[in-house]
Amino acid sequence: MRRRTFVAGLGAGVAATAGCLGNQGTSGDGVVTVATYESFVDGNEPAGPWLKQAFESRRDDDVTVEFQVPESGINQYIQRARQGADIDADLYVGLNVDELIRLDEQLDEALFDSIDGDLEGGDRVLEELRFDPDGRAVPYDTGYISLVYDESEVEPETFADLTAERNRGDLITQNAQQSDPGRAFLLWTIHEFGEDGYLDYWADLQENEVRILGSWDAAYNGAYRNGEAPMVVSYSTDQVYYGDTTRHQIGFLNDQGYANPEGMARFADAGDPEAAADFMEFVLTSEAQGEIAMRNVQFPAVDDAALDEEFERFAKVPPEPVTFTYEELTGNLEGWIEDWARQIAG
Repeated sequence: MRRRTFVAGLGAGVAATAGCLGNQGTSGDGVVTVATYESFVDGNEPAGPWLKQAFESRRDDDVTVEFQVPESGINQYIQRARQGADIDADLYVGLNVDELIRLDEQLDEALFDSIDGDLEGGDRVLEELRFDPDGRAVPYDTGYISLVYDESEVEPETFADLTAERNRGDLITQNAQQSDPGRAFLLWTIHEFGEDGYLDYWADLQENEVRILGSWDAAYNGAYRNGEAPMVVSYSTDQVYYGDTTRHQIGFLNDQGYANPEGMARFADAGDPEAAADFMEFVLTSEAQGEIAMRNVQFPAVDDAALDEEFERFAKVPPEPVTFTYEELTGNLEGWIEDWARQIAG
């Protein structure tokens, strides 16, 4: 997940600036080049290095895995495809439905293969997490957007609680234009109040002095952890880090949480498509799913992942997960965010 910035910086074996990490894959050279986001490969026991070591050790050939962290995420590959430039990766790990819609709106040619039905173990992915109607993005984990709150000061149970006078100035959230959890929270409010009502709700939040910060890191690590407010929009896995403490209670408004699954997809021009597919199949194994969930602090995409007792105890699933589908967001997402930015964040 792309919220984490607990780590102080980039560690050994990972380039200090976004860009190429290790050798690039070329056709048939036995290198699976995986493009992903920084926290997947760097920080406190990230998932990427474990996947690389485990995948390579289980093979009887010389196939290796290398990672790269593109500075602008999926936008880098959209731009290269529009320019007719080579795609220097085999897989993209960390794709969400928003990005999938954006690339579909900007590209005429397929950037990714429709591979889901061809993967061994692909049928084990939970149906409710699938977000690509064309089977290109294969979910490998999910998070649920929730509130994290201090139970000694507030007790948020409903959306109405956030606009109550007793909670004036108590909520911190993120800018939906700049932050994945911020955008997910905005979509959650649209899901709750509809496209004709969500801006009125946000006007009420604004009237109640909600703080909108630029990133999850600024909101959580910068403001919430410094005690500047007793509620922050974050993830329902917060207690995996901090335990069941007064300051780290999980709030599911109206018993809901907004699901934000992440997917992996194979580039249509992958240099080593077979090895890339092998890696995707390995990611879906019970062992890898458990490691990804615990290291990425997200929920697995299958129901038989090997999870430890601590994760099972502290990672909270909302009673009613909600989300928008690809079809519901297509043609609407950009306009919803622009309207919100113009009226609320502008």
